[in-house]
Amino acid sequence: MSNPDTPKDGGGRDWSVVVEDGIAKSNKPVSSAVAEPEAATRRHEPHEPPREHLPARLYEPRKAVHNKRIDGPFRRFKWLVMLVTLGIYYVTPWLRWDRGPYAPDQAVLVDLTNRRFYMFSIEIWPHEFYFVAGLLIMAGIGLFLVTSAVGRAWCGYACPQTVWTDLFQHVDRFVDGDRNARMRLDAAPWTWGKVARRGFKWTIYAAIGLVTGGAWILYFADAPTLFRDFFAGEAAPVAYITVAILTLTTVTLGGFMREQVCIYMCPWPRIQTALMDEKSLLVTYKDWRGEPRGSVKKAQKNPGQFGDCIDCMQCVQVCPTGIDIREGPQIGCITCALCIDACDRVMQDIGRPRGLIDYATLEDCEREAAGGEVKPPWRTLLRPRTIAYFMIWAGIGGALLFALGNRTHTDLTVAPDRNPPFMLMSDGSVRNSYTLKLRNMESRPREMEIAVEGLPDAIMWTDTIGLDEAAATQRVTVPADQVRQVRAYVAVPAGAASQEFSFRLTSLDTQRETDTVATRFDAPENQ
Repeated sequence: MSNPDTPKDGGGRDWSVVVEDGIAKSNKPVSSAVAEPEAATRRHEPHEPPREHLPARLYEPRKAVHNKRIDGPFRRFKWLVMLVTLGIYYVTPWLRWDRGPYAPDQAVLVDLTNRRFYMFSIEIWPHEFYFVAGLLIMAGIGLFLVTSAVGRAWCGYACPQTVWTDLFQHVDRFVDGDRNARMRLDAAPWTWGKVARRGFKWTIYAAIGLVTGGAWILYFADAPTLFRDFFAGEAAPVAYITVAILTLTTVTLGGFMREQVCIYMCPWPRIQTALMDEKSLLVTYKDWRGEPRGSVKKAQKNPGQFGDCIDCMQCVQVCPTGIDIREGPQIGCITCALCIDACDRVMQDIGRPRGLIDYATLEDCEREAAGGEVKPPWRTLLRPRTIAYFMIWAGIGGALLFALGNRTHTDLTVAPDRNPPFMLMSDGSVRNSYTLKLRNMESRPREMEIAVEGLPDAIMWTDTIGLDEAAATQRVTVPADQVRQVRAYVAVPAGAASQEFSFRLTSLDTQRETDTVATRFDAPENQ
């Protein structure tokens, strides 16, 4: 290794390289380190003091989280959200919705074969994907709204990772017992009893994963039919592959990795830091009230010397990610508020006011610490930022509803032939060819009329209607919920010039829906 006192560029720049135990280490940030590639550096930011000890690992090894059972308003709300979300996910494919004899009767169906998305009375076609895009935008803005208002409430209650992790944690309690029993079992040697208990628990894990993956594929085909074919071994291979992958990922992420997904894998906690401000409601430990910590006996012996926190660790023991909320805001906090339930119960037991851990904004914390009055939550939520997010969210939703309510179920597309652009007929007339696509978005067959407008003396015939029946209008039947392709031929008398005209499609039913598409008729320049 070269002498660290000798700059490699030959100049007089001070690289602040030191040698410890024969290893060159730099006190500069990593980007300024000049030690050999195999040498260690003292990693730190420019505003931080040099670190005297290098971390032994790049990341902290996982510590098993055995959260304790708790009851309270936030825990009951968490139960409600879990039951509702899991119920929607597992039950929805089995719901039926009558759309008539020509359409599927599954309430929610992603029909990849026919390129349709059904959701109760709504049917989305491929050309209407903007509805799906709008819903995704609404979901994103909804997350912004929730985060700016109440922090990571989505993560704490409705995120799929949180919901399934919560479900697996309840399985742990059912099989292994509450926190202390699970800790003792983890520390116990592997006996036949422990093997049997682990095997039973992991079998339940696998069953949950199988049901989760199985429910997913039911959204893409008729649920009763696919369910029967799946267990009869007659389903498509992609169904078995999908269920196997989802079973594995559900068990891995929800059953074993759990809080590691939230802390290390999910990008959302990093994004949220840009969405929250001093007016966002967060789960907060009020240190000015709780510090210094001391037991009830110490507080009784030394009045006025200790805060309300008795260091019972209940807030840590109920946390599903195993963090200590008293250390301040941190990436592991998913704002589930179970620590509030635990702390409020302890405060009630020892006769002290609730709210040592509570939802609060940074502004309110500063005001309360100074002895001021705290604003009510509704005033915290109704502020310009959240109102702006809500207005944008509601505006997009209103626009989608308006577009959905005013869309027609008849659609026409026109593609003129380009090679050749026209043909001269034996009688001197000029003919152009077009490919028409007639879309019937109703779940019943419909008779439709195709008309040529803005082209004087034009006649039209199709690949099924001969020249002897040519006219300015033609009638065709479009099957239910399908697109019919029609080859149309339009001819005008000799001497006509190139000009613009339109095809008009009209449904011949009580709705009388129309769609008009402009196109061009090409003719020789010198006739």
